[in-house]
Amino acid sequence: MGFPFVGFDGFTVRLVEKVVTDENQTRRTKSCFNARVPFFALRPAPMSSPLPAHTSFPAAQVLPRSARWFLVLGAISACTSVVFSAAFAHLPVFAGGVPTAVQTALSQQQFHSLGLLFTGLALRVCGASRWLQVAGWLMLVGLLLFSFNLYARHVLAWDAFRDLVPWGGTAWILAWLALAVGLAQRSGRFNRQA
Repeated sequence: MGFPFVGFDGFTVRLVEKVVTDENQTRRTKSCFNARVPFFALRPAPMSSPLPAHTSFPAAQVLPRSARWFLVLGAISACTSVVFSAAFAHLPVFAGGVPTAVQTALSQQQFHSLGLLFTGLALRVCGASRWLQVAGWLMLVGLLLFSFNLYARHVLAWDAFRDLVPWGGTAWILAWLALAVGLAQRSGRFNRQA
């Protein structure tokens, strides 16, 4: 049957051979070897799918909707943080230098954009979880209440929601705690299944 490519971590490639016996209709998987090869030498072997061609997977198994939202919004937030960094360096408002509050807002936006991306990936890998979804939404709330609030205050001189800045930081703290609980809960399920 040949050795189809299964996966790699770093430069270690694990190849397996699937053996199906016709006598008793049992399926066995036999690990063949681990090899260290350079990344550019990896070429997946053509594989025949054990599933019929008409098999379809439910959308929840492919990518949960909340995972897509957090991945897209995390990427957009990361993009806007780069745009804001460049714009703030050239705005006449900041001719004397970018205030430390705005620099903090930018760095926190960049960090929590990665957190949103990580949350989306965690939802993709672990499946739908209320804790992971709460973590993603709290990161978005934190971005609005902390970073975008500070941008509005320093760039537009709009000070109406100044008191909400600490709540943005609190939302981020709760988001990371919710992410930890969600990952711990999901890893506990994986460990029990293994």
